[in-house]
Amino acid sequence: MDDNLRGQIGQLVMAGFDGFVPNAHIESLIREQRIGGVILFRRNIESPAQVAALCRRLQEINAEVSDLPLLIGIDQEGGMVMRIEDGVTPLPSAMAYASGYASHAVPGCSPADCEQLHRVGADELRQMGININFAPCLDINNNRANPVIGVRSFGENAATVTVYGLAAMRGIQSVGIAATVKHFPGHGDTASDSHYALPLIAHDRPRLDAVELTPFKAAIAAGVDAIMTAHVVFPAIEPDRTIPATLSRKVLTGLLREELGFDGLIITDCLEMDAIAGGVGSEQGAVQAIAAGADIALVSHTASRQRGAVAALLNAVNQGYIAVEQLEKSIQRITHAKYMARNWRDLPVIPTALCTAESLALAERVQSLGIEGVAAPLDPQQPVLLVTTELLQRTEIDEVALGASLSARGSLLPVLEAAGFTVNEMIIPPNVGAADAARVVETASTAQQIIFQSYNATRFASQAALIQALDASKLTLIAGRNPYDLQLAPKARARYAACSNRPAALALIFKRMMGV
Repeated sequence: MDDNLRGQIGQLVMAGFDGFVPNAHIESLIREQRIGGVILFRRNIESPAQVAALCRRLQEINAEVSDLPLLIGIDQEGGMVMRIEDGVTPLPSAMAYASGYASHAVPGCSPADCEQLHRVGADELRQMGININFAPCLDINNNRANPVIGVRSFGENAATVTVYGLAAMRGIQSVGIAATVKHFPGHGDTASDSHYALPLIAHDRPRLDAVELTPFKAAIAAGVDAIMTAHVVFPAIEPDRTIPATLSRKVLTGLLREELGFDGLIITDCLEMDAIAGGVGSEQGAVQAIAAGADIALVSHTASRQRGAVAALLNAVNQGYIAVEQLEKSIQRITHAKYMARNWRDLPVIPTALCTAESLALAERVQSLGIEGVAAPLDPQQPVLLVTTELLQRTEIDEVALGASLSARGSLLPVLEAAGFTVNEMIIPPNVGAADAARVVETASTAQQIIFQSYNATRFASQAALIQALDASKLTLIAGRNPYDLQLAPKARARYAACSNRPAALALIFKRMMGV
């Protein structure tokens, strides 16, 4: 086999693995399959120093077999999707930056603040050896039933998403980190999650041009480095309703490359998501995505699928299904993108310029501006019943507590206990069952103070019904993710939304709650 061709094919694949240090799985993919990139998740995160050591070691392994550095990527969007939390500046969810939802009564921060905070976050990633961030989202959250975007969007209209999304993009790219806008051509107006199904957006082309495509066009004009694809069907562009954008040549080459003129990196969303894996399969998905015009196929988890993707791509090139000329163009784009990572040896062994007083103050101010609510203080002398809605099974997006961090759990309990409150916490899943709901109602009947921390309750009828069954005169409702939950308890004594249930956001909600 041509060793040069093997190396080129490997550059088209980005893979993930389990562990805080490189294991045999990822070492083999780098040394033998010559993969060109690695994606990190919480399962790889222990501390900033550990992440820096991990990235350095991955680059050292790669340097033994390739002259090109690895792309090392992460989803560090902020808020609900922030893989590294401990030891770095806490970024709010995208929706917290602006008046991203119609009921928001408090103006958000300025685009300049948004740009600066993303600059800070990106520079912290750079210090740790991460050179591409899969952020920001340019999806428009114009469907409140959307199960996967929500607070990850900067707003409900194209203008807001464009202004704040491009501010975030500029901030990230200003420090030499590649920004990746996503999910092209748009994942905002879907009612299903491509982690589990194949969504479809049925709007005609004029509507797509006026809404979904607007932020992406602006990002391309502003020089965005990379674009991530959506596993979503767009019949107005690709008539075959079995082919999502990720696998469509009409979308990736016809629309994105030729019509919109984008010549940066096209990266797929993870090909192990059910929208792809449950259809053509991850391995064939990699082939179809690259043939459609993508440069990098993302296969985040399974070694057999990662190896299979490399083998399938090699076969596709040998059989002429993927043209050598197209392969060479992708290699040119990948090589150009990797230029910014060439000085990885010069990065600090242990990053020290993290969580500065200035960055923490900015993050707190921005997150505080993003809190909506009707305030009423708690009584520190009375015990609190805390009902925490918590995901008991995680997806890639809601991946929590898989690393060593104990602070990753999204609960107000630590803040309340630190303030001296006596707390009885009951933990329920979003789709709470009848028996658990009955236990909560029974316990709440004798409670003097009730805090209900929801999680997308407008999407779960049983959770919404439970909120409405509680005594509103005793109830403080905290919308733990989408702020739309506040509409479920209009007569609650207090209501708060920060577009996040992450520790930094919850701490500020508690301050607002106590009038601090």
